[in-house]
Amino acid sequence: MTVRTQWTVEHACSHQVVHDLSHRPADRRAGFARWLAARDCTDCWKATRDAETVSKQEWLNAKRAEEHQAANEWAERFDMPPLEGPERALDWGERCRHHLMTAAHTALVVEGTWDEATWAALEEQARAITRAGWWIDQRDADGTDMIELLDAATERDRGTENPFR
Repeated sequence: MTVRTQWTVEHACSHQVVHDLSHRPADRRAGFARWLAARDCTDCWKATRDAETVSKQEWLNAKRAEEHQAANEWAERFDMPPLEGPERALDWGERCRHHLMTAAHTALVVEGTWDEATWAALEEQARAITRAGWWIDQRDADGTDMIELLDAATERDRGTENPFR
């Protein structure tokens, strides 16, 4: 007599599915069948996963649109120039610049010791950085690092370097 290889499992979603467990050792088939019974069948699992993926993508798209609008309003309010670079990097660069500059303002002015005149000088320096990729590269930096980061920016980052040299 051999241990069966075909198991009819009633899944948590109430669907019954016959599973071929011949690829599992004989002494692990019953335990695996119990484990399967506690989960949705493959079709229901995939449907749930796909629905979650769509809702996550919709949430992410809405969040990005909200961030993009906030970055555009901020850039217009503070007279920030448009960024340069590949089309797919522009929105991301704008969001990164907005995030980093607002973090810097909070750290240096709101919570720090800077006055608005000192901040205005840093803001003017930031206006000169027009390469979207530079802002994307700095996305994980702390706001307090802005002074050093802006000082380290190259002519290429400022959009004043001749690309044909």
